[in-house]
Amino acid sequence: MKAAYYNSFKGDISIEILPDPEPTSSGVVIQLEASGLCLSDWHGWQGHDPDIKLPHVPGHELAGIVVEIGNHVENFKLGDRVTVPFVGGCGQCRYCQSGNPQVCDHQFQPGFTAWGSFAEYVSIEYADINLVHLPPEIDSVSAASLGCRFATAYRAVKDQGQLQDNQVLAVYGCGGVGLSCIQIGKALGARVIAIDINKAKCDLAHELGAHHTINGSNTKAAKEVRDLSHGGADVSIDALGHTETFLNSLHSLKKGGKHIQVGLMTEEHAHAAVPMSMIISNELEIIGSHGLQSFKYPEVFSLINEGGIELNKMIKKHITLEEVVTELPDLNAKSGPGITMITEF
Repeated sequence: MKAAYYNSFKGDISIEILPDPEPTSSGVVIQLEASGLCLSDWHGWQGHDPDIKLPHVPGHELAGIVVEIGNHVENFKLGDRVTVPFVGGCGQCRYCQSGNPQVCDHQFQPGFTAWGSFAEYVSIEYADINLVHLPPEIDSVSAASLGCRFATAYRAVKDQGQLQDNQVLAVYGCGGVGLSCIQIGKALGARVIAIDINKAKCDLAHELGAHHTINGSNTKAAKEVRDLSHGGADVSIDALGHTETFLNSLHSLKKGGKHIQVGLMTEEHAHAAVPMSMIISNELEIIGSHGLQSFKYPEVFSLINEGGIELNKMIKKHITLEEVVTELPDLNAKSGPGITMITEF
C-alpha cells in the first residue's frame, strides 16, 4: 500500500510503498475514502505522544469500507461503510466494562498506538467494540471529521460539560474541535461565545453558529466573555491547549461553572499553574475530556440531523496523500480556518 511515513520525530515525511495490513482475529482492514489532517497528528510527529513507536504512519480521523475481516468479528461484513473513534477500547478492562472505553487501560489508537490512516489501508483492532456503521446520509468525507474533532467535541460539551438549553458556552480556539463545539452548543440551545486570535477563524465561527465572536488579540477575552454573558459562562472549553487559553477559560466562568480541557497541553504548557483559590471560592470544576465511546455515535448522528448541522461547512481544504509530506509539518504554524481532509489516496 501507499502511505505517508516517517522514521524520526520532526524528521522528513515521505510517501512509501509498504506491506498491506492484515486483520487480527478481532480486527478488520479498511480501505480509506477520507482521512482528516489534525493538529494531533502534528503533535505525534513532534514526539509528544509516548505511544508512537518509530517508524510510523500517522492519521487517526478516518472513514472507509471494510475489505478484510478477522475470523472473530461478528458485527461487520465486507463492504460496510464505517468510521471509528480515535480512541478504541479493548472491551475487557474495567473501564470498558463500565462503558468508558475512551480511557481504556489497553486502548487502541490508529495513528498513535498503531499505524494510522494516512495510507490506502488501515488495520483496526477490536472491531466489534470500536467500529461504527455509517448511515447513508453521512458521506465519508464528513464522517472522517467525526473521529477526533466532532466526536471529541460532543463528549466535551454534552457529556462532560452537561450543557443545557439557554446556558452560555465559551469556546477558546476555533480550530476543528472548537468549531465542532460551537455547532454542538448551538444545536443544544446554548448561547455560544467563540474566541480566537485569527480573524478568519472568528468569521467562520460566526458562520457556523457562534452568537458572539471575540478576537483575543485585540481585547481581554475573559472579561469580555463575562460582560457578554452577564457574569460568566456556564461552560467554557479550551479547545486549543495553551496556558493562556486555559487560564482565560477559567476566568470566563460564572461561579459554579465548568472548565473542560480538550486541547492537548504539551511542552511548556504541560504543567500550567492553576489559580486554586479561585477554583475553591467560586466552586469551579475542571474536567478533562478524551474522545467518545463508539456506542454514543447514534446520539451524534441524531444531533447532526435534528440540529441541522452541516459537517461539510467545516471542511475548507481537500488534499492528496502526497501533499501530507508538506502539509503536516506546517500544520501548527500555518493552520487556516476550517478542516483539511485527505480525499485522494
